[in-house]
Amino acid sequence: MAREISGTGRVTLFPLLHMWPDVYGVAAYATTGHFGITAAVGYIPIPEVPDMSLLDVGARHSSTNASREAHAEWVLCTAWSARTVLKPGSMDIASAEWSLEPDSKAEPKGNGGNMYGHSELYVGRFTLVDEVLMKQARELLPELARR
Repeated sequence: MAREISGTGRVTLFPLLHMWPDVYGVAAYATTGHFGITAAVGYIPIPEVPDMSLLDVGARHSSTNASREAHAEWVLCTAWSARTVLKPGSMDIASAEWSLEPDSKAEPKGNGGNMYGHSELYVGRFTLVDEVLMKQARELLPELARR
């Protein structure tokens, strides 16, 4: 996927166990488009942590015969839940400039093709333009490891 997605707005960052039993990464959730119709959920690149394929993580949490859309719905549910109930080790930024280098796009089919107000989901590598915020995002992982 070649096109980069970018925006300015609310960003929620949260630790995510993405490879059982103990490989965590930091995920980010933002929205863009008219009324936030497009969800951007990505991973914060951290050198010592393998890249996250979020749809694969969704697949590991779904039944064996679940569709790609069901995997996307799991990702949307996880991101929306992380924003709705902020957990320890998470961070919610009211407004930040961000970009997503997408590796995949999916469209939820549940609820008439709209889930949590989103009709499409892009997943991939997430970057905060502000270097200080990016550093803080990467530091969420060691914070979690100390608990």
